[in-house]
Amino acid sequence: QVQFVESGGGSVQPGGSLKLSCAASGVIFSILRMGWYRQAPGKQREMVATISRFGDTRNYANSVKGRFTISRDNAKSTMYLQMASLKPEDTAVYYCNSDPQSDWGQGTLVTVSA
Repeated sequence: QVQFVESGGGSVQPGGSLKLSCAASGVIFSILRMGWYRQAPGKQREMVATISRFGDTRNYANSVKGRFTISRDNAKSTMYLQMASLKPEDTAVYYCNSDPQSDWGQGTLVTVSA
């Protein structure tokens, strides 16, 4: 069964950096187009970034463009999200998933505050 487990979240000050990881199991990772999503309190879940099977194509939400970098290591069945210049509005639970989407995992909480 396909399963995604997010990790790396935590509390950071504005302007700080954080790197999230997404470990996949139950699937050959390289066959999946992947993406990072986030959901802030009281808000709809939104797309943050997507990445093609071999990393050739990467797309970002306008709100994170230039600050976040999505990457993947198919040999390790892992996807990453490097976040820099973090802002309070980046505070959310971050999720990873495939496209087409599978079941959602627990996510990892990122809190940006002074």
